[in-house]
Amino acid sequence: MSDGTDRPPLGIRLLHAIGKEPDWSTMTAEELATLSKAVNRKRQAPLARLITGFPDRGATIRWQDVTLPDRVLPVRVHRPKSGVVDLPLVLHVHGGGFVGTAVQSDWVNSHLAARLPAVVVSVEHRLLRPGSPLLAAVDDGWDVLRHLVRHAAEWGVDPARVAVFGESTGGAITALNTFRARESGPRLRAQVLVNPALDVTDAGYDHASMVRHADSPTLNLAQMRLFQRLSAPPGTDARALSPLQADDLSGLPPALLVVPTIDPVADHARRYAERLRASGTPAQLAEHPGATHAFLSMPGVVPRAKAARAEIIGFLRSHLCVTERPGAPRAASDDRR
Repeated sequence: MSDGTDRPPLGIRLLHAIGKEPDWSTMTAEELATLSKAVNRKRQAPLARLITGFPDRGATIRWQDVTLPDRVLPVRVHRPKSGVVDLPLVLHVHGGGFVGTAVQSDWVNSHLAARLPAVVVSVEHRLLRPGSPLLAAVDDGWDVLRHLVRHAAEWGVDPARVAVFGESTGGAITALNTFRARESGPRLRAQVLVNPALDVTDAGYDHASMVRHADSPTLNLAQMRLFQRLSAPPGTDARALSPLQADDLSGLPPALLVVPTIDPVADHARRYAERLRASGTPAQLAEHPGATHAFLSMPGVVPRAKAARAEIIGFLRSHLCVTERPGAPRAASDDRR
């Protein structure tokens, strides 16, 4: 669809106007680390909830450590307050790439936990850095997923009802890990990819959305180039880190691709949905006119985030076979803050 006339919401335009854009092309490793700490500190501040959204009161949120053979990873765990066990598991991977924290996704993840209901675990994966490429973050998501499934009883989840959910860079991580799950298990019931960046090869820039939205307020071409350099440093097979370039997309879990139209990577999701369908994998494409990249993490300034949340809840509910609670609102009318 043509989205050349889309205009970002007023709140996004104001935030962009008062912000200071770094020089992404010359940023050193030290400067990137400093920037990441500053950005994540702001995103975790109580006042940030005005932008990132207020969590659902029907869910608890806490940090918990996942102890792996070679490292310990923190995860952000969202559970319904009902205390029910043997719930579906949704593994979430946040966006940001070289910045970002699971806290920025508390709004959507707490609502998923309360309303599916499910246990939603968000991975505080390694961020992109020199020496920490995309593959490290992919391994973090994969190792946490396997740990949770293997220790399902301890986490109060049903290992037969598992879905994965990723945003932006987290969408790439999530998509790549569906390939691993296809080969070795666990069986995944569904995948949700929100404004995913699915191609770190040079071909990833050969899309109309990359040209049309090269200077969008929440993701621009300079950031995408830094993302590419950090994801696939010299000597790395960029194609192997690009789900859009995969030879075989058959046998993957049913997908929901959520696409804000004011986004350089919008065409990544559109083409991926086409390729999934051509390979026999069910794929739904949900476009949100006027929404910007990362909009699901900014419901306070992008109203379309609520509609996307409702779509995600409805999609996951249908594939995780969760019985609706008496009196629970239907996904189509899911409009609480």
